[in-house]
Amino acid sequence: MNNHAASMTHIAIIGCGTIGVSWAAYFLSRGLEVRAFDPDDSARATFEDLVAADMVTLGASPCHPKVCHSLAEAVELADLVVENAPESIELKRGLLADMQRLAPEAALIVSSTSSLQHSDIALDAPEPSRIAIAHPFNPPHLVPLVELYGTDTEVVDRLAAFYRSIGKQPVVMRKEMVGHIANRLSSALWREALYLLQEGVASVEDIDRAVTAGPGMRWAIQGPFLTYHLGGGKGGIRHYLEHLGPSQQYRWSSLGTPVMDENLKASVVAGVEQATHGQTLAELFAQRDARLVTLQQAIDPADEHVEVQS
Repeated sequence: MNNHAASMTHIAIIGCGTIGVSWAAYFLSRGLEVRAFDPDDSARATFEDLVAADMVTLGASPCHPKVCHSLAEAVELADLVVENAPESIELKRGLLADMQRLAPEAALIVSSTSSLQHSDIALDAPEPSRIAIAHPFNPPHLVPLVELYGTDTEVVDRLAAFYRSIGKQPVVMRKEMVGHIANRLSSALWREALYLLQEGVASVEDIDRAVTAGPGMRWAIQGPFLTYHLGGGKGGIRHYLEHLGPSQQYRWSSLGTPVMDENLKASVVAGVEQATHGQTLAELFAQRDARLVTLQQAIDPADEHVEVQS
């Protein structure tokens, strides 16, 4: 852990919903001190128990965040402030400005926003360059991705070093974009899945299985570019583009745009209810989390560049 990363030991979690809970559990599991605040009394009241449950999933020793009763108390000692408020430009803009005024001058502030842009939400802050996007993929305590964007390269580099030091896999955006990277890719797949359902091509269950039993398995270990690199066989990506590129163009021309009408909504709900075979949301969350833990244990990022011996 470098000096910049090591100096970030006091974390303030602002927003005690699902993302805030998950982030708090992860930070605590890495030996960091966590303070948290939410203006909602009920969110504060249940926060510690929910964090404890996520730490059990992580297999971490139980630790407790300090739940604060004011924003000022939560951020007063923070090295890093993590904002997890609802996706509202006006709300985040005011909150980020308030946090920066109340936090120590050296503190960095990040937003977990899944879609909003830095230029929209950091406008009113005293020092917008010390605010960055640090979007986790849900749930943050189990999925390693963090998407970073900021206007100050030094700030972004420091954040990237910090997240790497605690076991995350940050990616840096060179320009801001609505939805960042991963959500845009996910949205593209979701749009086509809805189109296939609306066109009556397959059931919800079979569309999901077409992902999890096929390309989803490859995507867990390689992204789209490396997947197609191997798809080119001995000639790699160059061969693929030259010989199979037209087939991609052919498929793109048939991709559709679903209409989110009441019939489609009803089909989605009915399809999901059928595909889940009566399992409750609690059961589905537990199943997902257990499988994510297993997947993380099976895939070691340190092995990415290890040569395979023949």
